[in-house]
Amino acid sequence: MICVIIPTLNSERVLVPTLAALVAGVAAGLVREVIIADGGSRDATAGIADEAGCVFLPAPADEGARLAAAAAAARGDWLLFLDPGAVLDESWPREVAAFMGHAERARPSTDRAAVFGLGIDGFGFAPRWAEAAASLRFAVFGMPRPDQGLLIEKRFYRSLGGHPAGPHPRRRLLGKIGRRGIIALRTRIIILAADSH
Repeated sequence: MICVIIPTLNSERVLVPTLAALVAGVAAGLVREVIIADGGSRDATAGIADEAGCVFLPAPADEGARLAAAAAAARGDWLLFLDPGAVLDESWPREVAAFMGHAERARPSTDRAAVFGLGIDGFGFAPRWAEAAASLRFAVFGMPRPDQGLLIEKRFYRSLGGHPAGPHPRRRLLGKIGRRGIIALRTRIIILAADSH
């Protein structure tokens, strides 16, 4: 079972579509809980989380500390880290379940984490260029963008020391996992145009 962890800060506008895309995982029996790791929002983020049945966890402003605190509180055996404004394709529960099953069968000889293919909402050249650049970066260097999500077994996450405090915690955790430990799923994660970076 998966615990989805979403770090937020004044994220009311983009949180709703992210949560809506998780309904398919709840229906499939994959998602056990959703934790909103909030860094001090002053908008309606807490109300949206409550209305959606999420666990709202006020946490330190430091993103790495916030993500680590949420992971420590998670009840699932698997962690799925998503940005607010990141929307999973409809096919995600099937592919995620297949990856988890494969990873559990391969244990303990091989530890793997997974990211999603990148899609950026919007028209024109710039979004397509960003998608192509992300694909090329993963193919050549084996390193995804941090906004491609991360699915990782809680045991593996703990063995890596979790997200570090300080700058760029997600990028640094991906570096700890290493290119051989990261699988790119066929399912895409769509980043809403206002939040693409």
